[in-house]
Amino acid sequence: MEKVYTAEVTATGGRRGHVTSSDGVIDMPLSLPEGLGGEKGKSNPEQLFAAGYAACFQSALLLVAGKHHIRLNPESTVKAHVDLLKSEEGKYGLGVKLEVHLQGLEKDKAKELVDEAHEVCPYSIGTRGNINVELEIV
Repeated sequence: MEKVYTAEVTATGGRRGHVTSSDGVIDMPLSLPEGLGGEKGKSNPEQLFAAGYAACFQSALLLVAGKHHIRLNPESTVKAHVDLLKSEEGKYGLGVKLEVHLQGLEKDKAKELVDEAHEVCPYSIGTRGNINVELEIV
């Protein structure tokens, strides 16, 4: 594959630290999730992953809809739920549910577009076989 873009983000201090992108757009403190003892008002790695996956999947939906000559309603959304999981052995992992709202499309057509987007989305391709990703059409 040809490299078309490289994002550079530096983390210091882990989950209670700071992340900064090489272009300065991201420059923010991190914390554990509030429910795990973290500070209110700070993001965490799961939120950042969810933001990236939701945006990427929405772009994949726009791409496949265009191939089918379908114009998605601008109110259509993708909400990514990213779970931090812990096994009985104490190992951590992630789980993902993508909640897709495709306004004005029949359920069958929406499912077809979502399934096709899941085949081309770089996040879906990168997580396939490693993270359980549930697709929910609302």
